Amino acid sequence: MSLELSPESGRAAAFRALRDAFRAVGLATPDLDARVLVCAALDITAEDLARDPDMAIGAVGAGRIAEMASRRAAREPVARIVGRREFFGHDFAVGPATLVPRPDTEILVEAVLEALAADGAGEAPVAIADLGTGTGCIVVSLVAALAGATGVGVDLAPEAVEIARRNADAAGVGGRTRFVAGDFAVAAGGEFDVVVSNPPYIETEAIAGLDPEVAAHDPHLALDGGPDGLEAYRRIVALAPEMLKPQGLLCFEVGLGQAGEVGRLMAEAGFAGIEVRRDLGGVGRVVLGRPGARK
Repeated sequence: MSLELSPESGRAAAFRALRDAFRAVGLATPDLDARVLVCAALDITAEDLARDPDMAIGAVGAGRIAEMASRRAAREPVARIVGRREFFGHDFAVGPATLVPRPDTEILVEAVLEALAADGAGEAPVAIADLGTGTGCIVVSLVAALAGATGVGVDLAPEAVEIARRNADAAGVGGRTRFVAGDFAVAAGGEFDVVVSNPPYIETEAIAGLDPEVAAHDPHLALDGGPDGLEAYRRIVALAPEMLKPQGLLCFEVGLGQAGEVGRLMAEAGFAGIEVRRDLGGVGRVVLGRPGARK
């Protein structure tokens, strides 16, 4: 898609042109995408756009908007174009080695916080391990929300680990988090109150059929859950008893239709008090349980 804008075009006119172009190519959220990209291209806020709609975008702005428009029309996600995504009240940088934080994952964070509150954790020390940390959005959000928490994030991709470290620093919790490049087993043998994970859960053969925003831009390492999508869950469930304290918590995000099977894997490994939390669409999105010693 080629979008030609005059440097004399106003901000609002540029937004409308971009929105209309996105509608024409069938993007699902053309208004939101256009607003975010115009603001990013011009380095302004949505409030700036509303307050000064007729301010000229200039030659540099016109060029940047056109370049971003072309990338989005090719189905590159907005967050990858602008290089960041808001999650649980924090701004997270993203990169080629990380997934883009998604709203569904906030349910995982909320479930952990609710479980800890029910335990009366308060400001007591809480040690958290995040397996497959990516941007670090889960562990960073949890540590930021819990004054006594410390966290460890593990990821196979060294590039993801570096991004997660920067995100932790930006959120003000760099001193209470550390990140390690390696397999899930790197964290085994620890004494954690919480083990949390949003692991790869897409069936290998299904990846090619996903939306282009996912199939062509998300790292396959973070998507591929093996033939049935459950390989990572099996590995983590096997490791978790060695990692968790007796009163600990294991909490997963799961894909569509996987909650029952992941709960079964946990029960077979001796976990008790297994619960499923649903997303706004009614899909079982989070599964959590306690080591069998809690029975």
